[in-house]
Amino acid sequence: MLAILDYRAGNQTSVRRALDYLGLEAVITADPGVLGKADGVIFPGVGAAGQAMDELTSTGLDDVLKGLVLAGKPLLGICVGCQILLDYSEENDTRALGIIPGECAMFHLALTEEDGMPIRVPHMGWNKVAIKQPCELFAGIAPESEFYFVHGYYPAPAPQFVLGTTFYGMEFCSVHGRKGLWAVQFHPEKSGRPGLKLLSNFAGYCGVTHAQ
Repeated sequence: MLAILDYRAGNQTSVRRALDYLGLEAVITADPGVLGKADGVIFPGVGAAGQAMDELTSTGLDDVLKGLVLAGKPLLGICVGCQILLDYSEENDTRALGIIPGECAMFHLALTEEDGMPIRVPHMGWNKVAIKQPCELFAGIAPESEFYFVHGYYPAPAPQFVLGTTFYGMEFCSVHGRKGLWAVQFHPEKSGRPGLKLLSNFAGYCGVTHAQ
């Protein structure tokens, strides 16, 4: 079973629908006991870093997440859940979880696309991911596949944790982490077949099988 962390940060339901479509057992929960018994945890998020961290700290889920990672529980962070795994976010001047070293920075409006046109912030749309290190999440996903992004800030982890990058006015980290602890800036649950394959790969790593 996969546990989808419920910390009132939005998009838990869309992740659940994607997992249901794949026939994967999942539950939306904030219960530390259920999170601890799950085969893997998905840490989604929509909204602002400050609001998300306030909810995590006020409920004690920040310490729960850190404990799960220390115990080796597989974890997948999505969007805001990707950003606040780092030490700090410029958004709301937020001290984040500090699970992976690095910071989250804002896209500068002075950046331009490859055709010279200024970028729009937030970054909203479909983009490719260039894999920089072997990553189980992308097994069986074609290199030209595109994923759906909606964000005004981007993760900048320590270089050894950069697993994939995307270009939007600049090359930025769009996948970071290490084996068993992954974070993606895009929304796999909204990214069609490539996104579903990524979620399926995560479930497979966790040992969760598809219903027959």
